[in-house]
Amino acid sequence: MARQPRSLAGKVVAITGGGRGIGAATAAALVGAEAKVAIGDLDLAVATATADRLGGDTVAFPLDVTDRSGFTKFLEEVEGRLGPIDILVNNAGIMPLGRFEDESDRTTTHLLEINLHAVIHGTREAVKRMRPRGSGHIVNIASVAGKAGFPGGATYCATKHGVVGLSEAVRVELRGSGVELSVVMPGIVRTELAAGLKEARFFKSVEATEVADAIVKALRKPRFEVYVPASLDAMNRITRLMPRSVAEWIVRSLKGDQILLDAEGDARKDYEARAAASAPTTDREAAG
Repeated sequence: MARQPRSLAGKVVAITGGGRGIGAATAAALVGAEAKVAIGDLDLAVATATADRLGGDTVAFPLDVTDRSGFTKFLEEVEGRLGPIDILVNNAGIMPLGRFEDESDRTTTHLLEINLHAVIHGTREAVKRMRPRGSGHIVNIASVAGKAGFPGGATYCATKHGVVGLSEAVRVELRGSGVELSVVMPGIVRTELAAGLKEARFFKSVEATEVADAIVKALRKPRFEVYVPASLDAMNRITRLMPRSVAEWIVRSLKGDQILLDAEGDARKDYEARAAASAPTTDREAAG
């Protein structure tokens, strides 16, 4: 007998980086499924505007995911306002681009803090809350870059590989606990993060709403790996069966190795500036 989809009505959901892009689209989709959604975002004004637009029980909180005590406080505030968290979506992330040798150590550290360490911390905090109750679902937003390497985004790829690896291991630890875990791996998503990126051959970009719909589907009928579009799953499986030289030739033929390197700088200027501005300034930088 086919498993019936789970109802999301009344479920308490916390979404990091929920003010814009995939996070905001996911919040909208979950509100449409009658869940109670809490949006955490570094930009409280944007988070509040998104929450007000969605209505219902949607609430907004300030959240800097690199502040681990602040991240924990965010989860506590969500539970204090809405009740125990049923679903955590670790969505916050940045994607500054450029050649590896040109990347500053500050940028490297900031990428690791937001894209990986915050996901580790959020996942751990969610497990601590969910395992004792024997239920819950953690959704970690990675990328197809978590399964391959793309020139122009070396450290970004490293962080997303880390998210996939973390999710693989924690999923096994949670087996039989009643807590589900999904890792979402989109290709190019038409949000501000992907500004200036060109289309890849044979694999069209997707909208944030398509990723949100895939997340909701995985919450209703839990599964671990979620590719968006689904065709990326088949491509990943096929290329991994091939000799590396053949797989790399296919990627080059499809111009996949140029997607991040050929990003249009002018189109990314505003996004790159905002991502850089979100990095904390060290005492040495402030003095120097």
